[in-house]
Amino acid sequence: MIQRYLKLPEAYSFFLFGPRGSGKSTLLRSLFEKKSLWIDFLDSEEEAQFQAHPHELITRTAHLKPKDWVVIDEVQKVPKLLDIVHKLIEEQNLFFALSGSSARKLKRGAANLLAGRAFVFHLYPFSYFELGHDVSLMDLLEWGTLPKILELKAPNEKKLFLQAYANIYLKEEIQVEQIVRNLPTFRRFLEVAAQMNGLPLNYSEIARQIHTDHSIVKNYYDILSDTLICFELPSYHHSIRKQQRLASKFYFFDCGVKRALSKTLEIPLKSGTYEYGRAFEHFIIIEYFKLCAYRNKDETLSYLQTKDNVEVDLIISRPGKSTLFIEIKSTSNITDHDFTSLNRIITHLKNSEAFLISLDLNVKSKKNVRAYYWKDFLEKFKNNEI
Repeated sequence: MIQRYLKLPEAYSFFLFGPRGSGKSTLLRSLFEKKSLWIDFLDSEEEAQFQAHPHELITRTAHLKPKDWVVIDEVQKVPKLLDIVHKLIEEQNLFFALSGSSARKLKRGAANLLAGRAFVFHLYPFSYFELGHDVSLMDLLEWGTLPKILELKAPNEKKLFLQAYANIYLKEEIQVEQIVRNLPTFRRFLEVAAQMNGLPLNYSEIARQIHTDHSIVKNYYDILSDTLICFELPSYHHSIRKQQRLASKFYFFDCGVKRALSKTLEIPLKSGTYEYGRAFEHFIIIEYFKLCAYRNKDETLSYLQTKDNVEVDLIISRPGKSTLFIEIKSTSNITDHDFTSLNRIITHLKNSEAFLISLDLNVKSKKNVRAYYWKDFLEKFKNNEI
């Protein structure tokens, strides 16, 4: 089993949320299967039983001792069960591991994620630093890192899996839960949103393309965030806010899923092209998003695009440490010209550092900017060397 970077508590209840197929059940089974009561709501009979009789949980746990573990998989399918979980944590001192693909239904419930009686963690598809150094970058860009995709060898099998994944998301997360009224419009939105991956958003323009209102488009992006299919990269808002554009960017949680939703799985990526550059940027930002989420250090991610189109792809604000301004380039040869825009920005900022990360294997620098090979910089950041 591939070792996951996320560390879960050994003596405190927690929620573990993550996109479908990201490895939540596998991780929990590796930690708790032999020492816990396991309830799985992917079993339709179990789900129906607890939907009708939530107090069944009291009966099922009556034999347990204080500090014993109870795992409930896909807990969002029976949100009213959280009131019973709350009671058992308080009165029986049981520990609960509660997993699900979305907190959307739970957030609407009165239990409100147990009001601090359970920590909240998120698990995402594998990261490069979990997979090891032998993995192919092109495979990561084209197919993503969902655990199942790594088991498949043939490109056609990978394509079919990712297409099925996109359809399962629509069926299980959206249609069954009746999250949207107009499924065809939402389906069109998903394709456009995937095409807009990593670009500053214009809700009105997207609404025009799918023939709906901009407020509906905004709600659709909220749905993508709540179901963990997308995450927001807001515009940087600290010291040069008068220059910036305020539109956020949204990134899909996985490169392969993004390609499936944008219907580009059959178009091979080619090094040196615009699409390859966008895919590389997407991959790098996903890597830092995962790492910052797992480290739980209150690091925040954003980007900057000024009115004169000077752009910084990723900004990592860190409490008590310097802010990192990072430009991502898919070139294998960083030149003096590549340093220009970052040097122009970093000159006016205090307590900040600037980096170019790319496919260039050589460490380079010019004035206030340093350039690193992407693997080397990721390793330095992970090990707190930057």
